Amino acid sequence: MTIDASEGRRSRRGGGKPAGRAFARSPIGYVFVSPYALLTITFGIVPSLYAVLLAFTDADGGFAGFDNFTKVIDDFRFWPAVFHVTIYLVIWLLGLVVFVVGLALTVHAIGVRSVSTTLRFVYYLPGALAGASSVLLWLFVLDPTASPVSGLLSAMGFDTFVQVIQPGNLPVIFAIIAFWTGAGGWIIIMYGALNNISTEVIEAARIDGANAIRIALRIQLPMLRKWVAYMGVMSLAAGTQLFIEPQLLSQASNAVVPNDYSLNQLAYQYAFQQNDFNGAAAISLILLVVALLLSWVFVTRGGLFEKE
Repeated sequence: MTIDASEGRRSRRGGGKPAGRAFARSPIGYVFVSPYALLTITFGIVPSLYAVLLAFTDADGGFAGFDNFTKVIDDFRFWPAVFHVTIYLVIWLLGLVVFVVGLALTVHAIGVRSVSTTLRFVYYLPGALAGASSVLLWLFVLDPTASPVSGLLSAMGFDTFVQVIQPGNLPVIFAIIAFWTGAGGWIIIMYGALNNISTEVIEAARIDGANAIRIALRIQLPMLRKWVAYMGVMSLAAGTQLFIEPQLLSQASNAVVPNDYSLNQLAYQYAFQQNDFNGAAAISLILLVVALLLSWVFVTRGGLFEKE
């Protein structure tokens, strides 16, 4: 009787083969993945390949080698744009790691659920106003004559909008805008990651005499390493594409902020002002390669794909 029952179970699973393997071959997985794959190919891979083609050809379609890359690198606007984006990324990523992780740990440590929920909602709320709308809002915040924090701006020695948006101040300003719009979502993600840490581990540490700071440094932060690496990769990809903020500030300030402040703006100038799509493609490829290399550092150092 036992043998018959076992054989019946094997027959229902498909000849004794594991049910998981049979499920893995089910075509329904391909159905769910296919829309994303189609969009990735259409709007990601194909444009990237076309950019590679443009970057290594001239205006007549002939092979140009690295001439386009040499041209844009020798452009007097290129290295200042590289410097601007680099300073912005350093400030933005350091601020993101320090403040997002710190705020997530703080919210997670709050024992009152209603307070914790309210804080998460408040942190996330600015993310609903992203992109150009956020920059337009910050145009008023940065104007001492209309800003709700005009007293703070005056105390810092800024009396006019032009003084605030001087190019030397822009990396910090752009980092603050990016943090204001994007940090809330990452705080919620980090909060969820903290909830996945076993409470037994935390309780064992408390029994051993560890305070909240030691628990955060010795247990929670190491277990958040992969999530911090993931945040770094995604934020790096977004940060290298700096365009909307300086572009709108350039228009609002009558070119006090240059229209070639960032690399994306410079690529835009090449494509639509100089009608040089080959040079614009070369800049885009340089950005892609640099972003991939830096992302590789985050992935390897953060152990993003390591198995537990």
